[in-house]
Amino acid sequence: MIKASTSIENEDLIGELADGRRTVKDLPHGGFLFLEHDVPFLLIYRKRENDHSTLRLARTGASYLIIGETHFEYFREFLGQLTQKMSARFGSFFLMELYSGAFGSNEFVIRGPSHKLPVSLEVLQKELDTIESRKYGVQLQSRIEQTKQRQQDSEESLMSISEIKECGGTLIGLEVPPIYRDVAGNVFPLYFRKFREGFAEAVQKSVFEFIRVQTSSDLASYYALGKREIHKEVFKMDRALTQIENSYQFLLLLAPVNIQRMREHFFESNFETLEEYHYRLLPVDPDILKRKLYNLDIDKIDDPALSYLFDEKREEIDQQLTMLKERGSKNFFYSSVRLYKGLEKHILTEAEMILQQLPEDVEETDAEIIDAVEFGAMATEEFEFFRNQDPNYKGKVHIRKDVNVMMVSNGELYLPADYTLTQNDAKALIQHEIGTHSLTHFNGSRQPLSQLSVGFADYDPLQEGIAVLSEYLIGGLSANRLRILAGRVVAGAALLDHADFRDVFNLLYTTHHFSKDRAFNITSRMFQGGGFLKDIIYLKGLVHLLDYIKNGGDLEFLLSGKFALKHVPMITDLTARELLQPPKLKPRYLQQKDFEKRMDKLKEGIPLSKMIAT
Repeated sequence: MIKASTSIENEDLIGELADGRRTVKDLPHGGFLFLEHDVPFLLIYRKRENDHSTLRLARTGASYLIIGETHFEYFREFLGQLTQKMSARFGSFFLMELYSGAFGSNEFVIRGPSHKLPVSLEVLQKELDTIESRKYGVQLQSRIEQTKQRQQDSEESLMSISEIKECGGTLIGLEVPPIYRDVAGNVFPLYFRKFREGFAEAVQKSVFEFIRVQTSSDLASYYALGKREIHKEVFKMDRALTQIENSYQFLLLLAPVNIQRMREHFFESNFETLEEYHYRLLPVDPDILKRKLYNLDIDKIDDPALSYLFDEKREEIDQQLTMLKERGSKNFFYSSVRLYKGLEKHILTEAEMILQQLPEDVEETDAEIIDAVEFGAMATEEFEFFRNQDPNYKGKVHIRKDVNVMMVSNGELYLPADYTLTQNDAKALIQHEIGTHSLTHFNGSRQPLSQLSVGFADYDPLQEGIAVLSEYLIGGLSANRLRILAGRVVAGAALLDHADFRDVFNLLYTTHHFSKDRAFNITSRMFQGGGFLKDIIYLKGLVHLLDYIKNGGDLEFLLSGKFALKHVPMITDLTARELLQPPKLKPRYLQQKDFEKRMDKLKEGIPLSKMIAT
């Protein structure tokens, strides 16, 4: 039986639990409590020497109790009182004690009442079995052991079965195989990161099954069982990553400053003479920035989702800084392949089909043409549309002679001084550049994590996919525009096949019948820096986005910041934990009368060639 009378310390602390959303508190005798008041679950860990990695596993939970190495009776008493209080509120309280198995073990041992919790324990076993291991030369296993002993061998129990029942709780033990460390306790950091991600998800899914069936909690999904608070050290790393990335403008530094002269000489020489690319001076020292980058202790972040996102972003910034050093060299091209993940065969097939099915629209040349100043005025109107939704929004247009392509950088629009386009293209590109890139930059800036403003790693394909989709949703996606995106993929495939500038230009101009200006623009962008594959992601991102929508994905959810489709589960997780917010600004195309009709066509699988404005 749990003692009826408890210490003054425990009485005071248990009384505090009625107040506030969470309790984060150092306990006497080396203990620590992190408790979310709306989560009827607690991970428990007893401190041991040379076992820091298992402690870190315990800290991945939304709620956890760390038990000190002395005064065990104090913690038993406290745990009994806490269980009584939480089970009275929710109808039951789930406790899971975590401990490390013997060195050399590769087996999870789940100790609990399998006859009473068949679904929860089976889910736990199933999910633990899926933790990635084979590629690292180990084979994980798991088993459920029906036993009254829930603690590690030779240790005193936290509570007996009768005591835990009396308190209204359910206790299981989970022995974790320490395959992520060597005999001396040194952790294998890369594998431990993977292991911890899978472990945290397995525990959350199992616990959610218990909560859903056995308690009155209204938690909507297992995602809500992660931490609801971002540690201040994580914010520091987030700001540091953003500051490093904002110290250089990657796309601007790869854009040639002599593109107009290159075009003139290339055309005057009957497509034979090509001047060398000239670039802006680097305003930063990539090596110094890399040093700052790897001084960040990202591996110490206990939240698996945030640790993964930050580590992935650091690697991407590292690659970009390497590419800035490599401008104009063959190594730049190889780094570009790595950064943009190459080209999938089915994307090239889609591109070739578009070029076969959609001839160049020569009548478009007779359409009304506007210049950079007029387009800038349209962009300013769209900025005002956003300011009506949030007065904090600020947007600027920069018309410059040293810019060769239209781009958005840090939420602001950059236009070449000699830029011209048709009215219909202008309508579409406003949604592409302002309604997508500027909008997600601002929405990301409203989030607690600044990385959602500058973009998590590999965010570009989804961003450009949404941007192209917005052209369709506003009714402005033209045949020539779709052909350009397809032409970029065909040019990228030729570059990957070691074609040179003239080969790619002739492929576009002669074989696929692009105008000489369009053929030059596509080719010059593809070869800047030494071979730059970014342009293949527009069509690639669109194809992947259409698959997401056909499978029931929510488009509006993707507008809350800059991230990749592969990040959707993690962004969903962080949103469910209220660490992120829904999008603040919404684009104009959501208000279109035919928005739902167009979305229905996408869900039905409309071919790309049928998405053009007619």
